[in-house]
Amino acid sequence: MPGAFTPTCSTSHLPRYEALYEEFKAQGVDAVICVSVNDAFVMFQWGKSQNAKNVFLLPDGNGDFTRKMGMLVKKDNLGFGMRSWRYAMYVENGEIKKMFSEAGFQDDAPSDPFEVSDADTMLNYLKSR
Repeated sequence: MPGAFTPTCSTSHLPRYEALYEEFKAQGVDAVICVSVNDAFVMFQWGKSQNAKNVFLLPDGNGDFTRKMGMLVKKDNLGFGMRSWRYAMYVENGEIKKMFSEAGFQDDAPSDPFEVSDADTMLNYLKSR
């Protein structure tokens, strides 16, 4: 996710994955992990503020994982610096099986699309396998 405490991540993205956690488990998912280019302290406080009990919040403080995934973008236009593009992926035994990346990937994107990386899209994919 692009960032802890940001509007879409806090009101829609993370809360819906948290709400559907048991349904993900019923589809054989071992863990739901949220990666964000934030430090561990920010991620910890965000998790507390979101009352996240099931989704594991994984900090990518330097953006190294996100960069190596090819998902690191500049968000200087929002005052964020380097952040993650919004995406979701299903990983099985260390192999990416499906990736839902939002359209319009670019530095300083004029918008923050949230159409395919949502929890419902992922859950529908898992149910259709």
